Amino acid sequence: MTFSITRRRAVVGGLTALAACAPWTRSAASLAAGPRRLSFYHLHTTERLDIVYREHGELVPDALAAIDHLLRDFRTGEAHPIDVNLLDTLAVLFDAFGQRGRFEVISGYRSPRTNEALRRSTTGVAKDSWHMSGRAIDVRLTSVPTTALRDTAIALARGGVGYYAESNFVHLDTGKVRAW
Repeated sequence: MTFSITRRRAVVGGLTALAACAPWTRSAASLAAGPRRLSFYHLHTTERLDIVYREHGELVPDALAAIDHLLRDFRTGEAHPIDVNLLDTLAVLFDAFGQRGRFEVISGYRSPRTNEALRRSTTGVAKDSWHMSGRAIDVRLTSVPTTALRDTAIALARGGVGYYAESNFVHLDTGKVRAW
């Protein structure tokens, strides 16, 4: 029962946040045609990246390579292609908040070895984590409260959204639409 009430509040809050951001957002058509920019700061490597990964609707290969490198498994150095749908979700969120601030990255790609080590040492790490296929990221956006990022991501209904209040981050993935 608590989960239903909490989820309902999160969805209503997300719709409210999305509606509040509507004056600053562009239409889906203009997003597809216009450049898509992302700004990252990786908390574990201290690397920064401010980059346009899509111009005139076309992906920019060098930009994708730079993103793959930044979001690599920082424990092993292994990189993996990051799902463009995940990048597009991040870009929609970034745009919804006026492209202010930057995404602080807690975790991007995780190698199977890293994922298994995390599963043994902590809770909440899925055996078949979307992180291992480049389809998940754990982030916060510096320009807004993490709850606003969570609510807006839930309202987008583009994949999974997890909220970790004690660690102050949001998990986003390109799996089925769900929230926790």
